[in-house]
Amino acid sequence: MDWQRIVYFLPGIILGLTVHEYCHALCAYKLGDSTARDQGRLTLNPVKHIDIIGLLFIIFAGFGWAKPVQFNPENLRNLRRDKALIAAAGPLSNLIIGILLCLFLSFMIRSFQFTDFISNLYLVLYAAASINFGLFVFNLLPIPPLDGSHIIFSGLNISYETEIKVRKLGLPVLFVILIVQNHFNITIIPIGIIINALMRLFLF
Repeated sequence: MDWQRIVYFLPGIILGLTVHEYCHALCAYKLGDSTARDQGRLTLNPVKHIDIIGLLFIIFAGFGWAKPVQFNPENLRNLRRDKALIAAAGPLSNLIIGILLCLFLSFMIRSFQFTDFISNLYLVLYAAASINFGLFVFNLLPIPPLDGSHIIFSGLNISYETEIKVRKLGLPVLFVILIVQNHFNITIIPIGIIINALMRLFLF
């Protein structure tokens, strides 16, 4: 990725990761657990959420992470339901951001005269929309430690020991899939196809 592309993509990455983690924290707090708030995560300050190594991985490798939001299951009123809601809050926030950005981009096309500044702004917002759709799709994959796995596990009647064993396998499997896709140009998980479909659906 060249530096110009980094400039275009960086705002969307920071926005997407920050809102994603904030919504995890907000949902946990609304469901009765103050752990994330007490740790300073109930904020839209990117510094509290961005993991520098994870951010660099996203920029240069195409996948990465933010600082995970912690919660205390003992404070939740309905453990299985609330764990699923907390997990879903992050990806859903990215979906909403992507849709809102697409609607604004459509408004820009109809209402703005495209000077150099407006053209560059359009590219930054377009990149932000696609990144947020990407975060939505990627995080819903049912592979640990992604949010989709927490949602799936919340609906399954399996022992805690079995869940731990599956989670230990998740990260290596995920890395292998992503490395194979990126370096051998083999589509295992069609994230790009889904992103393009969402962009076409909401950008009109």
